[in-house]
Amino acid sequence: MTNFMFIPGLVARLSPTDYVGFTFFVGCMAMMAASAFFFLSLNQFDKKWRTSVLVSGLITFIAAVHYFYMRDYWAAFQESPTFFRYIDWTLTVPLMCVEFFLILKVAGAKQSLMWKMIILSLVMLLTGYFGEAVDRPNAWLWGLISGIAYFIIVYEIWLGNASKIAAAAGGNVLAAHKILCWFVLVGWSIYPLGYMLGTDGWYNGIHGLGLNIDVVYNIADAINKIGFGLVVYNLALKSQTN
Repeated sequence: MTNFMFIPGLVARLSPTDYVGFTFFVGCMAMMAASAFFFLSLNQFDKKWRTSVLVSGLITFIAAVHYFYMRDYWAAFQESPTFFRYIDWTLTVPLMCVEFFLILKVAGAKQSLMWKMIILSLVMLLTGYFGEAVDRPNAWLWGLISGIAYFIIVYEIWLGNASKIAAAAGGNVLAAHKILCWFVLVGWSIYPLGYMLGTDGWYNGIHGLGLNIDVVYNIADAINKIGFGLVVYNLALKSQTN
């Protein structure tokens, strides 16, 4: 029994029992709602923080558009929309790295920090895509390279230059930076789990957990992207009132 059906002239319709498709649908609506919230709140902030909140809205808006297409792709083919997902990440994850720069810019962060994190995030994503969709027999190698790039980002924000700038800034900036760091350390760690679910390697035993790769990715995306934006929004709001 299939989990989808076609309606002439319309997109494929999700089955009420398709819990994977349900997470795509909820993810799309949550991202759209978050985008509307961030965009409509822009006028309450001064120029210094408006760009940060705007980027938060762009992250969730880009994700919402991709989730709209991924939901239909899943409904029609019952296949993981890997290509669309990585396009989404290639646009949104570097923007999440830009958020670190934007909140630390007020404390003197230089553009070199932003470009370093953007490049590392692209290495992390492109090698992940190669392992998951292009060169699956060597998924372990591409996953290793992707993981190294990820841990360099983690080091940069927890112990490197970014952490030092945040510590020097103190106050609300430091508090927001620490929360974003936890998102990267804990929230982003869900993506390697999804990668292992979608590829073969020494970790094959993890496949027995009964988890679905798209459910893992969808939940992680909603928490990380919307959560990132809310942290930035809260920082901007507190800075306005201080």
